[in-house]
Amino acid sequence: MRCAVLGDPVAHSLSPVLHRAGYDAAGLPAWSYDAVRVPAGGLRAFVEGLDGSWRGLSVTAPLKHEVVEVATEITDRARLVGAANTLVLGEGGPLADNTDLPGAVAAVRERYDGPVTAATVLGAGATAASTGLAMVELGARTVVLLARSPERAARVAAVVAAHPARPRVEVGSMADDAVRGDVVVSTVPAAAQTPDLVARCGAAAVVFEVLYDPWPTPLAAAAGDRPLVGGLDLLLHQAALQFALFTGVPAPLDAMRAAGERALAERAAG
Repeated sequence: MRCAVLGDPVAHSLSPVLHRAGYDAAGLPAWSYDAVRVPAGGLRAFVEGLDGSWRGLSVTAPLKHEVVEVATEITDRARLVGAANTLVLGEGGPLADNTDLPGAVAAVRERYDGPVTAATVLGAGATAASTGLAMVELGARTVVLLARSPERAARVAAVVAAHPARPRVEVGSMADDAVRGDVVVSTVPAAAQTPDLVARCGAAAVVFEVLYDPWPTPLAAAAGDRPLVGGLDLLLHQAALQFALFTGVPAPLDAMRAAGERALAERAAG
């Protein structure tokens, strides 16, 4: 039973560590999980070349929009986001799903049980869309999208605004506009987290940094005593949902988390 994470680049991914630890803890010795580099535009050919031993694919950048194009069935949440990070392979054809959205909700709730009435998301990619929708699921009535190019954020703004709760969505410039709301979510590279931007994030009650490598990012390092939701939290919860979709077995969350923490500690030490 074969699974893999696909992307470009993908060698840095912790997904193999988490899923393999899950297989070990759940007693699934016949299952394997690898990282496979697939460049943009290459997903369809890769999927069409798989044999019947394949059960699931985790998909990361730059392929998340391609997933919905190769699937024969799309879940409601993947359709809502307009992108997917999961392909479940079966006799009926590939099923596209998005576990980033519910994974982000679970990751925040694990660290913070307070209200979310408004939030700011930094960035304008597929992860900005899924985390922006997650903020609405958590209760946000207003979502502010700050991007290096506000024009690029128009698609993400439309996706978040289409949520059935009909939130107010505002678009601004990451260079100088205000960060507002209970939660600030960063989906941008660590190099883009300038001292000025980090300072503007200081009033948010919760910091959600979707990266886990490098760690800590400038934003994560500045969280202080505020609740900090990290990239490993997001990766863990979305991977746990994928694990269950692929195997039909509940994910052993503690074992997967411990494996991820060990791997990141080894990277930091090395």
